[in-house]
Amino acid sequence: MIRLNLVLLLAVIASAMYLVRMQYDSRLLYTQLDRARAESRQLETEHQRLLVEKRAQATPLRVEKIARDKLQMRTATPAISLYVSDSVAGAQP
Repeated sequence: MIRLNLVLLLAVIASAMYLVRMQYDSRLLYTQLDRARAESRQLETEHQRLLVEKRAQATPLRVEKIARDKLQMRTATPAISLYVSDSVAGAQP
């Protein structure tokens, strides 16, 4: 009878230790999940901010200003346009 009691006591202690370990692992995983969700929210916020900044950088007025200032481009007008004709294409039989 004492052997049975010792075996059952060891089984209860092993079961309790296993339960404690599983609770610890569960809490650890929950903490990691919470951190991952927080990082996901932060990255989503950063992504939205960058999209807004991208839209602001690509406005037509800003593109035109950079073309004029940095690339020294100007608007095409008939006065500065050079028209080229293809005389060979018109002479086909």
